[in-house]
Amino acid sequence: MKKIFNNKVVWITGGGSGLGKALAVQFARNGAKVVISGRRENKLNDAVREIEKENSQGLAIQCDVAKEEDIIYAVSQIISSFGQLDVAIANAAIPMTGKIDELYKEQWSRIFEVNVIGLAMTAKHSIPELRKTKGRLVLVGSAASMLAVPGYSAYTATKYAMRAIGQTLSMELYKSGVSCTNIYPGYMSTEFAQIDNKGEISTEQQKWDNPYTWTAEKSAKVSMGAIYKRKKEYVLTGFGKTLAWLGRHFPGVIHYIFTHFNMLGIEKPGN
Repeated sequence: MKKIFNNKVVWITGGGSGLGKALAVQFARNGAKVVISGRRENKLNDAVREIEKENSQGLAIQCDVAKEEDIIYAVSQIISSFGQLDVAIANAAIPMTGKIDELYKEQWSRIFEVNVIGLAMTAKHSIPELRKTKGRLVLVGSAASMLAVPGYSAYTATKYAMRAIGQTLSMELYKSGVSCTNIYPGYMSTEFAQIDNKGEISTEQQKWDNPYTWTAEKSAKVSMGAIYKRKKEYVLTGFGKTLAWLGRHFPGVIHYIFTHFNMLGIEKPGN
């Protein structure tokens, strides 16, 4: 079987769990040397062991994308260790739930620092190295990049911003040899949905396990194909594609569904 990323160097932020870890394994399986970064050392070490099971080289770097100096350090370590960077995947993100009148300024600041500014700085400091290899830049968003979801205002706002950054980069990098791919996952069965507003795993929050859910492994495999083909945008899962299509072309339908069916506990008039 052809290894489509043979000897390429791939960096994945948020690579210690969920989609990031699944992507790391998929790229290793396809011949890449994989660098993963994140804040939890134990998760990163576990992921490196999975990479090495695929007979590939793995490197873990502790990195909080909310700190620009961590991102700069990570890039320097990648070049020091492997001499090049072929694929940079800005996957690190945090969730945030709550209605707008319930969220504090500090919560808004934190999610934008990670999901938007961290993503932009990952792109900024990767691009000089990607230009040298005519590589691939990948931004991981959500189907929520294309529709508003009550109770998830802060999270969806960051994903709308991520989409704008990715679309802009596709134009700014045109003819540079570097492609930018925006990936929009739908429902995935990972621990991400169980992370509370403090960044901790909460047993009170349920995973997104429903008939429309994909595993992280399936999402990673499909995503890797889109990255290889240098797609500009790719939405994962049939359910995600449907929501994204409705959000872009029929926002009134989305509004009607969320308001008239009282989804996610929306207050009714007079309450």
